[in-house]
Amino acid sequence: MTIEENLKKNLLSIPNPPGPVGNYVAYNQTGNLIFISGQLPIDEKGEMIKGKIGRDLNIEQGKQAAKLCILNAIGHLKKHVGDLNKVKKCVKINGFINCSEDFFEHPALLNTASDLLVQIFGDKGKHARAVVGVPSLPLNAAVEIETIFEV
Repeated sequence: MTIEENLKKNLLSIPNPPGPVGNYVAYNQTGNLIFISGQLPIDEKGEMIKGKIGRDLNIEQGKQAAKLCILNAIGHLKKHVGDLNKVKKCVKINGFINCSEDFFEHPALLNTASDLLVQIFGDKGKHARAVVGVPSLPLNAAVEIETIFEV
């Protein structure tokens, strides 16, 4: 099954992701690895999920934020490679959760992104990862996810 077929089967569409807001690039390739800059939870209307998980937002809103982040990362990947079937694997993702001091469900949020990668890429979507809670993120984003893919 192709990546496009997986997307249709799972009722997913890859967005045209937002560009960088500073002096950096959205993605950078060295050899067969593509490093995608941290992506924020910005939807197709340009609206971002903002706030602290555990204080301003609940876990379901945090999961939605993680989903938007990973879809934006895949959007940049698609922009760069053209055909997502060229992807050999997702190597690693790093998740940053803007959360209250007493929030400890970081893995549940990043699982949303991990599960989505496997839904879309199958076994090629399985990856190493790290997830950390932070006191703030740029623009008060709820979640930020950076990724590394191999082509």
